Amino acid sequence: MTDWRFDEKIVTIERHIQDQQSHFPGASGQLTGLLQDIALAGKMIASRTTRAGLADIIGATGDTNVQGETVQKLDIYAHRTLFRLNDHTGRLCAMGSEEEEHLIPIPQEFEIGDYVLLFDPLDGSSNISYNVSVGTIFTIFRRVTPSGPGTLEDALQPMRRIVAAGYIVYGSSTMMVYSAGNGVDGFTLDPSVGEFLLSHPNIKLPETPRYWSSNVSYYPKWSKGVKAYSDWLMSGADDSYNMSMRYIGSMIADIHRLLLSGGIFFYPPEVGKDEGKLRLLYEVAPMGFLVRQAGGYVSTGIEPVWDIEPTGLHQRISVFMGNRDLVEKAEAMIAEIDGAAADAS
Repeated sequence: MTDWRFDEKIVTIERHIQDQQSHFPGASGQLTGLLQDIALAGKMIASRTTRAGLADIIGATGDTNVQGETVQKLDIYAHRTLFRLNDHTGRLCAMGSEEEEHLIPIPQEFEIGDYVLLFDPLDGSSNISYNVSVGTIFTIFRRVTPSGPGTLEDALQPMRRIVAAGYIVYGSSTMMVYSAGNGVDGFTLDPSVGEFLLSHPNIKLPETPRYWSSNVSYYPKWSKGVKAYSDWLMSGADDSYNMSMRYIGSMIADIHRLLLSGGIFFYPPEVGKDEGKLRLLYEVAPMGFLVRQAGGYVSTGIEPVWDIEPTGLHQRISVFMGNRDLVEKAEAMIAEIDGAAADAS
């Protein structure tokens, strides 16, 4: 006989977002609708990623984006899907995409709203041809200008002002993970019903970390302090840790594993370069916001990312994020070794 468990609560992402809104009696519903439309965009993009090898949507377009990276066909589809689902709703004053050099205005025929949406439409898209997990990352700010079309001032806000952020990872299953400042929750797409269902409530970084993640092929280009930290991890760290090294090469997949397993992800700058590789607004801030909401800590290796004021839409920085003790250990070693080297010079 089938064990019907009528007492089990089925929570769709729409229901969860609506429940979250109920805690704020004065809420306008704009943020609720925006998050629901992002979830819909995720379903549409997932429908293409799961059949990319069968459809004429795999491969490069022959163009390069503002980052100097080869544009994939799925990049374009994901970008257009997010834009078209959000350009007319009256919830946004502007959008920004990792694929576009400038802020994207809302078309003149549509109403202007109170929020700014920044997104990386398909993080890790260079891995599409190899069936490696890719995903969409998004950040939402409340505008700071009083009215009219959105400006750069509305978009160039520090991580501490994020209203909501999250990602949708397209892998063996499709998951949407997001936070509106009250913890982190994960939802898995059930393709049989076409709904994101709550599968990972209240995600917290495990106290005992399992993995550390970095592209160690850049080891020769790192500073002495970062090398020493990497050596410390490779040697087994302290006796209290028993971590393995894992690196996928799609940031979204590496951070997804980090949230569920604990550990540290880092992408430091190369010696002689002032900036790192990852984009502050499109990658570090939203993913760092989630890690922080899950109990972790986010740093450049020198200072917390939380209060950094962005200077440009595509600003790049270095990053160390994960369990606080591991990130603080990196900060201490970098300060001691690289600081001493700087003083000696």
